[in-house]
Amino acid sequence: MNKLSAFPVEISIVIPLLNEAESLPELTRWIARVLTARGLSYEVILIDDGSTDDSWAVIEALASQDMALRGIRFNRNYGKSAALNVGFAATLGRVVCTMDADLQDSPEELPELYRMVTEDGYDLVSGWKQKRYDPLSKTLPTKLFNAATRAISGIQLHDFNCGLKAYDQRVVKAIEVYGEMHRYIPVIAKWNGFKKIGEKVVQHQERKYGVTKFGLERFIFGFLDLASITFVGKFRRRPMHFFGTLGTLSFFIGTILTLWLVGEKWWLAIHNLKARNVTDQPLFFLALVAVIVGMQLFLAGFLGELVQLNGPKRNDYLVRETLR
Repeated sequence: MNKLSAFPVEISIVIPLLNEAESLPELTRWIARVLTARGLSYEVILIDDGSTDDSWAVIEALASQDMALRGIRFNRNYGKSAALNVGFAATLGRVVCTMDADLQDSPEELPELYRMVTEDGYDLVSGWKQKRYDPLSKTLPTKLFNAATRAISGIQLHDFNCGLKAYDQRVVKAIEVYGEMHRYIPVIAKWNGFKKIGEKVVQHQERKYGVTKFGLERFIFGFLDLASITFVGKFRRRPMHFFGTLGTLSFFIGTILTLWLVGEKWWLAIHNLKARNVTDQPLFFLALVAVIVGMQLFLAGFLGELVQLNGPKRNDYLVRETLR
């Protein structure tokens, strides 16, 4: 059996949207034109993330005319991560692509992204908007954000936050996207063992309809999310390795400082030299703090291990293949 024949469609396109009623007809026609010309079977899943305009009415009208189009509507705005997570769960395609609904991502890129996954064997391919039509207030923070993410994650992508990406079906069914973690899907995929991650330079077009949903606060939250996903990815199954190491180091430093102060007082005493009381020295209190903090960190690691060992997902390992 052909590997692709096990899937109802060859490519699923997941499009989260918020107040994009004007762009949807043009976008869906463009997708249909490109994929039909390439002979690819497809589905388009539009996730309305609590729009307050006529987006859902437009989706209903489009879906009534095109059987390849499906819609999911949230009761309120939950964010892009929630929309992608629900969309991923609904996909049927061998390859899953994501793109934004504002027409700044070009559907012309979809066939090549599909080919890179199915023929080149990539688990994930991320778009790189090498030439951007965005103001400096957006492009400069984006460069800083991408540089920090590359340094911490070790994944050499230029544009982590590009909405245009392609995934092997196994990836989207294995990962969970929550909070504001959609920016770090490549990082989440890597922590789950999907390490063949590629990049493709894609077209970036000027916004034709609506207004940008960009806000500088997302970069502040983005760095906090990066710290969170890095910690969870590395230490979720072994919290004692993190807290226990820091706690042991802090306790060891505090103990050494205390012994040094006591030893110094004893040495001065046997040589009949005047010495201050150990408790009169600021260094003693720093040592005491280090010992207490070390014990607390070690206890945090121990409690984390208990939670992990007794949690419902302590053995949720991903099995790639099984032979009888």
